[in-house]
Amino acid sequence: MKKKPGTSVTANTDKTDWARLRAMKDADIAFTEDAPATTPRDWASAVAHRGLPLPARKEQIALRVDTDVLAWYRQQGAGWQTRMNAVLRAFRDAASV
Repeated sequence: MKKKPGTSVTANTDKTDWARLRAMKDADIAFTEDAPATTPRDWASAVAHRGLPLPARKEQIALRVDTDVLAWYRQQGAGWQTRMNAVLRAFRDAASV
């Protein structure tokens, strides 16, 4: 079941014992390879996004691109659309100089 961001899970699907979790002491936490213990040093370069401005939104468009160009970008793997956007931005910036 997918839920929309910002919505809460209903009691029917939430099997977490929140009272037990709140009462748990830090020493009772079982760390694993998937959930390792952390130190303040691990969080030193973390960025809290609450209150910070959101990055500019992207606009979805329909764009006709040559098949070979699109295939090349897709072959670059995940993030190909971001890289294509960066190339377009660089061209725009170079043209305005």
